[in-house]
Amino acid sequence: MISFTAILLILAVIVVAILLGLFFYFLKVWVRAWMSGAHTTLLNLLGMKLRTVPPPLIVDARIRAVKAGLMLNTDQLEAHYLAGGDVIKVVQALIAADKANIELTFQRAAAIDLAGRDVYDAVRTSVNPKVIDCPDPTKGISMLDAVAKDGIRLLVKARVTVRANLARLVGGATEDTIIARVGQGIISAIGSSLTYKDVLENPDHISRKVLNSGLDAQTAFEIVSIDIADVSVAGVSGAREVANVGALLETERAEADKKMRQAEAEGRRATAVAAEQEMRARIQEMQAKVVEAQAEIPMAIAKAMKDGKFGVMDYLRMQNIMADTSMRESLAEGETPQQS
Repeated sequence: MISFTAILLILAVIVVAILLGLFFYFLKVWVRAWMSGAHTTLLNLLGMKLRTVPPPLIVDARIRAVKAGLMLNTDQLEAHYLAGGDVIKVVQALIAADKANIELTFQRAAAIDLAGRDVYDAVRTSVNPKVIDCPDPTKGISMLDAVAKDGIRLLVKARVTVRANLARLVGGATEDTIIARVGQGIISAIGSSLTYKDVLENPDHISRKVLNSGLDAQTAFEIVSIDIADVSVAGVSGAREVANVGALLETERAEADKKMRQAEAEGRRATAVAAEQEMRARIQEMQAKVVEAQAEIPMAIAKAMKDGKFGVMDYLRMQNIMADTSMRESLAEGETPQQS
């Protein structure tokens, strides 16, 4: 039979062996923390292990914070890890914010991380603004479609420069909201333009109008600038889905005006032709009257001779004058071709 003393000795050996094992297991982590100035105790490391928190992860995160001048304790880091957060990324975000003189507390950084946002990327975006294409080409839409008041269809592409707003990152709308609002603002601004020429000549007026609309309200970003990258008139096509309705209407209106002017010109030409024919008819009528008057001359001469008012010599002189006149007319007609 094993004595009670032997049992106690065996238990003591087992306990000592366990303690030595734990000591050597945590020794490396403890020494690294001590040498880095991020002091912690072996009991604290043991407590982390019992709470299913990896001590090397927490110690490494605290070492980074301490070396950067941030006073974070292990309880804060453990609590964030147990809540499902990324401890290393939060510490990196705090260090980046501190170096950039951006006010960011551990509680806010932890909340941003637990909300599913990349807090380190948010800090970098706050320091170095990024550019968002509007519309998003990954959604299969390369250009915004807008129509001015004159009915001309325009295709527009914009670039939006945004900076992360850390104060509104939790609960703020995402990039999709920024893209949707900017797209709506551009379409509305173009729709209020009198003609498409105003948009083509001064695209900066559209961007300024949209920028002053406060589109970044309740979003996780602050809009720095909105730049119109490309604006063009949509092509005219017979396909309904790509046809420029305004341009088609302008073309049809111009064609109708052309046909109307042609009809008016044709009407004026017909009127002129009718007037010409009428004048010719009047000439024929006048000539008929002359012939009729000339036919009465012999009767008048005969009556005058009968009444004794017109003698034979008078008649001969008249015939002589008529012959002389006819000769002169013949000579004049013969000279005309030679002079021309």
